Amino acid sequence: MSGLSFKIFCIENYAEYKNVNSSKVYELFEKTKLLDLLDSDYGDLHGMGLEYLMQFIDEYLEAKK
Repeated sequence: MSGLSFKIFCIENYAEYKNVNSSKVYELFEKTKLLDLLDSDYGDLHGMGLEYLMQFIDEYLEAKK
């Protein structure tokens, strides 16, 4: 999976997980610099299971509040 595909995967799955529009998730990820983190830590993150990845994103976003 490419880095771009992984970011799209995270956006779409997090939108479904939170039951919100994916464009709002994209804006949130962009605002909190999560997209940059998904790029820089791709090697570590892309191997995570979906449930753990959603938890990781939740914790990251909570820390950015």
